[in-house]
Amino acid sequence: MKLQNYSDVLTVKDIQEILSISKIKAYELAKSGAFHTVRVGPLIKIPKQSFLQWLNGPNN
Repeated sequence: MKLQNYSDVLTVKDIQEILSISKIKAYELAKSGAFHTVRVGPLIKIPKQSFLQWLNGPNN
């Protein structure tokens, strides 16, 4: 799926799909502080813009 087809708020499952990584690695990455996350009860939500800034690097 193309990035523009994802919601403005991503889930850990979305991160897993986008990066083609395991569920465990996706949770480790989400909890690493590499990009902004929001806890909603037991769920971890990731603003797509924050994730894309991380993915594209600091120079973009």
